[in-house]
Amino acid sequence: MSTATDQYVTQNQQRFLDELLEFLRIPSISTLPENKGDVARAAEFTAARMKAAGLENIEIIPTAGHPLVYGDWLRAPGKPAVLCYGHYDVQPPDPIELWHTPPFEPAIRDGNIYARGSADDKGQFYMHIKAVETLFAIHGKLPVNVKFLIEGEEEVGGASISKFVPANKEKLKADVALVSDTALYAEGIPTLCIGLRGLVYTEVEATGPARDLHSGLYGGAAPNAVYGLIELLGKAKNAAGVIQIPGIYDGVEAPAPAELESWKGLPFNESEFLAKEVGSSQLTGEPGYSVFERTWARPTLEVHGIAGGFTGAGAKTVIPAKATAKVSFRLVPKQDPEKVAAAFKSWVAANTPKGIRTEVRVLSGGPAIVVNPDHPAIHLAAEAFQDILKKPTVFTRSGGSIPIVGEFQKFLGIPTVLMGFGLPDDGLHSPNEKYKIDNYYKGIMTIAHFFEKYGG
Repeated sequence: MSTATDQYVTQNQQRFLDELLEFLRIPSISTLPENKGDVARAAEFTAARMKAAGLENIEIIPTAGHPLVYGDWLRAPGKPAVLCYGHYDVQPPDPIELWHTPPFEPAIRDGNIYARGSADDKGQFYMHIKAVETLFAIHGKLPVNVKFLIEGEEEVGGASISKFVPANKEKLKADVALVSDTALYAEGIPTLCIGLRGLVYTEVEATGPARDLHSGLYGGAAPNAVYGLIELLGKAKNAAGVIQIPGIYDGVEAPAPAELESWKGLPFNESEFLAKEVGSSQLTGEPGYSVFERTWARPTLEVHGIAGGFTGAGAKTVIPAKATAKVSFRLVPKQDPEKVAAAFKSWVAANTPKGIRTEVRVLSGGPAIVVNPDHPAIHLAAEAFQDILKKPTVFTRSGGSIPIVGEFQKFLGIPTVLMGFGLPDDGLHSPNEKYKIDNYYKGIMTIAHFFEKYGG
């Protein structure tokens, strides 16, 4: 292990920061057609920086959606190969009026970079590129073989990479994947995430009358699509938060006793979590489970939005003909996303109110994953983390989903080191998203150390 890498990062802090700020100025919003050119610019920026860092065989790979960026360095015979993943696309910044500074004009306040994509995921995956540059600068070579696969559709479901991975198993063959798209459990605590929930994301459309109707003339006789949808979704969970869809809990396994015991040792204050992170009057969810179990190890059903009818200023007395809801399930290990989607479709069909027709469209899905904490790469990553942050590494799960991690496991047969440097209050997908600058530098150092240890 070489402290020379840490010194190189320290000596180049300003340049590393300036490059990230330049990257964050590109509004690479993957969901908006008007930003397609910006997304392509972000792909070109990524490819150029990978090349400048010393990677070879750089490709910008066209897809049906936004391009993938690939690069590698395979000149370490007999050493393991690490597949580095990240995404250069970002969420829309709405609502704009809640940002204190413009989302694509990065601002530095209180040691943080405030910009859309700063923590999710430009600031995090860019650390991998800078770690590669650092190792080349110090050693003239890398201690491991590396492959980079960076996508531009993570925030819209990742359809292109989902097709690319199974079709390119040999090209992507590696011993382990490295993903930095998670957070430290708390500031200063080195954290490896060893579990992610899976996801099934759906759209439920309800149709009532053939067209919007006058509520004075037809109210009381005609079915209302918005109300029908509300009535339907209101049955999906009971008042205690238990999902009412038959089969939804099939295959759900409790975390191992040792894992549950380790969670009890994490610094956590439920009142503080409620006040500072959630900001509501009380927490909800299944009775009999801790907050960690409810957010990391239990399935959930959430409604993300309902659209339909009239919502403008003033009054318009219509009975809406159509209404749509975005509904997702978070899944835990051993749950099958296809079975969950099928169970939901059957339940919707059986519970649709009279006079309403419904259709369920599955927009995306992926399984949950758990990584063995005893895997050699996980063990060495934990050591590297401890070396830099000077505290023992803790193992957690995340309630979120990174579908590609399940696909790496399924198609490439490799575990993923989830080594993120975000913080719980970074505001991903929210106004005023931020990333701590010191974590950016420490992340580069930690990843460089991990590569050195894994290749040693």
